Amino acid sequence: MESAFEIIAEPNRRAILSLLVSSQQSVGELERQLRMPQPTVSKHLRVLREAGFVESTVDAQRRLYRLKPEPFQEVDAWLAQFRRFWSGHLDALERHLDRMDSDRTERSTPSTPTKRKSKEKTRRPKPRT
Repeated sequence: MESAFEIIAEPNRRAILSLLVSSQQSVGELERQLRMPQPTVSKHLRVLREAGFVESTVDAQRRLYRLKPEPFQEVDAWLAQFRRFWSGHLDALERHLDRMDSDRTERSTPSTPTKRKSKEKTRRPKPRT
């Protein structure tokens, strides 16, 4: 069985997952939004369903697909180590930017209004008579 990362590595599957984040959708709705043929959408949905990323329910004549959270927990757990890494770096960047801002504020003096240069009027040549 493929890992969660192998499943979401495929761009069309990621596109389907992105569309299902906001709401459950039918194959036809996904097909229209992705501009992919129905067999292609169905093939990717089958892979996503078998991997546990999506589940389907029947609504009259339509089969609606929605996300399941469990497989994303594996991805989230793996990404946690990187969040800790970036969190520390982003906190350091924020402190640095705050210091730069406070240094800039301390160095600046109240500005005095400057006179604007008036635009010179363009002279038109006098017509010859």
